[in-house]
Amino acid sequence: MNPVFFAFAVTAFAVAAWTEATVGGGMAALSTAIVKAAESAVPLAFGLVGVMALFLGLMKVAEAGGLLAATARALSPLVRRLFPEIPPGHPAQGAMVMNIAANVLGLGNAATPFGIRAMEALETLNPHRGTASNAQVLFLAINTASVTLLPTSVIALRAASGSVAPAAVVAPTLLATLVSTVVAIVAARALQPLAPLPAPAPPVVHGEREPLGPSLMVAAAVVALIPAMALWGRVIGPWLVPLLVTGLLGFGVVRGVAVYETFVDGAKEGFAVAVRIIPYLVAILVAIAMLRASGALDAVLAPLGRLMAPLGVPVEALTMAALRSLSGSGSFALLADAYRDPAIGVDSAVGVLLGTIYGSTETTFYVLAVYFGAVGIRRTRHALAAGLIADAAGLVAAILACRWLYG
Repeated sequence: MNPVFFAFAVTAFAVAAWTEATVGGGMAALSTAIVKAAESAVPLAFGLVGVMALFLGLMKVAEAGGLLAATARALSPLVRRLFPEIPPGHPAQGAMVMNIAANVLGLGNAATPFGIRAMEALETLNPHRGTASNAQVLFLAINTASVTLLPTSVIALRAASGSVAPAAVVAPTLLATLVSTVVAIVAARALQPLAPLPAPAPPVVHGEREPLGPSLMVAAAVVALIPAMALWGRVIGPWLVPLLVTGLLGFGVVRGVAVYETFVDGAKEGFAVAVRIIPYLVAILVAIAMLRASGALDAVLAPLGRLMAPLGVPVEALTMAALRSLSGSGSFALLADAYRDPAIGVDSAVGVLLGTIYGSTETTFYVLAVYFGAVGIRRTRHALAAGLIADAAGLVAAILACRWLYG
């Protein structure tokens, strides 16, 4: 991240200096953006405390009741093929499964605490502290792609904006995220030799290959949910979080877990994690704010948009894709503005495309800062490159999927 962080700052400064020299106001805007971004990092981190406490507490209940272990066993054949570095039955397996499941259901707030727990578990297997392991890079790449069955926030926004088909983004989002996930896995593996570990990694003991039957059954169950999500996504969406909370607590009660005490023990970790990630959030939020305030981002996207226009790719799609990788709140505000714009509208082809791009790409820089910051990873190796490649694949797949499904 060192060259990326420095490049963002220098580029923003250069563009702001040019603006200051030509029309004025460039440096004042840049100064204000830097201070506001640094200030916003702390409220953002503390805003995560409650969410992290809630879902880490629920995860502790699930872990105490044996749900994580059972889930890990069911998906162990698939997880071991993707992550041969993880021993069978390791806690990282269950945490990763919970994280991926939360992403599949569009529960972004729930996915973050589960992802951090998975990163912490993977760090216990990492022989090079401070440097991302191959497993951590691959896990982050999968997160930036994040197969999404139900993009709940987009569906809710489309419904609030008066869409006649709020769930129209479900099918293209699923197709786009399936493509980007495959690309993310390939990119993370292919880029490993270009970012070697400080010393040879310990040999991986694969053991006997387990049958894929249980994992394929789980995958088939997920695929079977696709028609239901496409037809009733708007109705199902509001039920997901209450069902998750009630279901996990109910599971704990049935398994004889002291759910209140166990929940509180897990929730205590939320505050510590939020404090730990503040420095990383300050760095990445300031760098992104400098790019946006200086006009450097617009200076790149405008000519790129004109270049892509003959291919039928609207400039709004490129803007959404770029901003989505940088800022979740900024990209969501852009999507809301587009749906309010009569020239675009919520149910137009461009409106569906923008919602699909939002739902099928991830705030890569934010995820990288939070997940690696939570475990003190400073050398991220090829994680950023793999994540951005997955984002690009998600953009292309979203455009093609929307054209195929809606013309």
